[in-house]
Amino acid sequence: MNIISHIRPENFAVQTNEEHQQGVARLAAQFATVFGMEEWGRVLGLLHDKGKEKRAFQQHIIKESGLDPNVKVEGDYRHAYVGAIMAKQLFPKFYPLMINAIMGHHRGLYDDGDMKEVMKSEMPNDVNVERIEARLIVPPIGKPQDIHHLQRMLYSCLVDADYLDTEAFMQPEQSKLRGKYDSLAMLEKKLEAYLSRLKKNAPDTEVNRIRNEVQQCCIKESDNKPGFFSLTVPTGGGKTLSSVLWAIKHAVRNNLNRIIIAIPYTSIITQTASVLRNIFGEENVLEHHSNVDSSKVNDKELASRMKLATENWDYPIIVTTNVQFFESLFSNKPSDCRKLHNIAKSVLIFDEVQTLPIAFLQPIVDTFNTLKRVFGTSILFTTASQPVLSGEIMGANPFVSFEGLSEIREIIPQEASLHNRLRRVEIRFDEVRKNYDEIAEQIVKYQRVLCIVNTRKDAKEIFTRLPKEGICLHLSRMMCPDHVRDTIAKVKTALINPDNSIIRVVATQLIEAGVDIDFPVVFRQEAGLDSVLQAAGRCNREGRLDMGETFVFSLQKALPSGFMTQTNNARLAMGKEFDWFSPEAMEAYFRQLYSRVDSFDKSSIKDLLYKPEMQFETAASEFQLIDDYTTSVIVNWKNSMDLVERLKKEGVTYSLMKALSHYSVNVRNNDLKKLTDAGAVEEVLEGIYVVGDPIFYDKEVGLITDNYWLEESLII
Repeated sequence: MNIISHIRPENFAVQTNEEHQQGVARLAAQFATVFGMEEWGRVLGLLHDKGKEKRAFQQHIIKESGLDPNVKVEGDYRHAYVGAIMAKQLFPKFYPLMINAIMGHHRGLYDDGDMKEVMKSEMPNDVNVERIEARLIVPPIGKPQDIHHLQRMLYSCLVDADYLDTEAFMQPEQSKLRGKYDSLAMLEKKLEAYLSRLKKNAPDTEVNRIRNEVQQCCIKESDNKPGFFSLTVPTGGGKTLSSVLWAIKHAVRNNLNRIIIAIPYTSIITQTASVLRNIFGEENVLEHHSNVDSSKVNDKELASRMKLATENWDYPIIVTTNVQFFESLFSNKPSDCRKLHNIAKSVLIFDEVQTLPIAFLQPIVDTFNTLKRVFGTSILFTTASQPVLSGEIMGANPFVSFEGLSEIREIIPQEASLHNRLRRVEIRFDEVRKNYDEIAEQIVKYQRVLCIVNTRKDAKEIFTRLPKEGICLHLSRMMCPDHVRDTIAKVKTALINPDNSIIRVVATQLIEAGVDIDFPVVFRQEAGLDSVLQAAGRCNREGRLDMGETFVFSLQKALPSGFMTQTNNARLAMGKEFDWFSPEAMEAYFRQLYSRVDSFDKSSIKDLLYKPEMQFETAASEFQLIDDYTTSVIVNWKNSMDLVERLKKEGVTYSLMKALSHYSVNVRNNDLKKLTDAGAVEEVLEGIYVVGDPIFYDKEVGLITDNYWLEESLII
């Protein structure tokens, strides 16, 4: 009798287990070839579903598919563990690298103790143990941290192959949508044509000459072999396009497969992806983060292809978040890990690299080393403010120090002195602490001015003290993403209109990086040097003035304790004699900052994964780049309440939740309690909260959690 692997429900067509295992083996071998483990991928594919030969599983699939609803399921129909036990029998030297991937291909990778418990299971007597001929070679492994990534990569090859082969049988029309895109060589030509048109129409200015010089450096350095590279370019130097130019040429020269751009902020991602789609076409650029709504793509087939590509990153250019990238690399879940094999032999660009979370810097830097050494990636770090990532990285004591990257090759030669040639701002530090009223009084002395502060509360306090003359706008994460987007668009539109004499904006750091705005004067609340320089990048950005002014001020109240205070103290400890824009200043700043850090591995990922008894599931739960002590609430903005009504009637759907994410605000738990006590919050479905009364959402400052309406409600 043919062993059944899948049954197509509409016509009860059967895919045999032999067909499925051979298909998965072929794909997994193809994927693993990229990092020299083709035979390993083939073996994983051949073994992963051997457990489906169990009589109980065959009864289960016949019953659940509807082929015979009356069949009786006799015994345990679990199947994934069987292939793992068989791997131990067939490959006694190599099975430790196989068994977790096989037994976890549906459930996820196990912690070591749980895995060993599963391996105590007996081999079912109705499963045929067949010899598999395979020449297994372990690639050169240099460090203990390489092993967990190697297991995860093999797991990725198996999981993606399993999904794809199953999809080809169960959903053949959907399967045909995959893999339709241009080669990187074709994209290189598209970029060259675009840059040629851009240069032809660009005025001959010093800034444009520098941008061209940066591009020429990138072209020259793209011929290097894969390794670690940095592109240090001050704001306005054309860093984004230059980095992609280097990446495409570097990938084509070295036969690399794709370009993955990881960015810390969704505002930069959206902007970068838009620029790249304009150059390369939507069919070649995948934007992957939580706020992407594929339903807004007019071409429905293309929208479907893009949505499918988020599953495994089979696209030439991917633009994603740091969180998505790194948390996938430390995840144990098949849905997260499925994409990982497509990171191998790729070009990785990390934009605004100074924002890498210091509390996880050791496992992140170790991952960079493994990706380059074991999986053939080439990595580019881009920013105006390069952190220290190579050599010995020193913490507050010798026990928290660790070895950084090997040599990082800077693309821009030191003699180019870009920080001097692109200097457009003078930074002035105010030594006297001021209250909100005094800061507001200073701001109103200027007609076009941006003020950036550290917290939502500070932004609101200063904004409410400004006279509402001309254009006066507030920006913070108390506003939902759609409101933020609209407000940034208003700022940009207002700035290009010379008739708008008064434009004053108070914002949190959300405007600090990647938002192309240009004010003659910027105020920045005290912060780390990297944040101060990012704020200065919003000042005289286009060089229309001889010199813009950025004022750094301190409020009378202390900064919030923790990392914000650490970064500010690191800047203060540098003294006052630095050229703040110089690479030397940035290196000194990061050395100061690192010396204040108690741990570069706050969740002890090293103890969980850099040893034979790997704890994949525990590490995945611990590797969370964002400490999220907030709850998301849907607010009353535009048509959000219509969507909420649909949610109540239709229930949760992917597209509906994506749409509602644009109208959501993350609030601290104490603020959520205040809103709940006031009767402002409705839990429309389990875990989905709505603040529907428009009285709690202000068109200028967003969600209100501390106004008199709350107090009045509480009194009543």
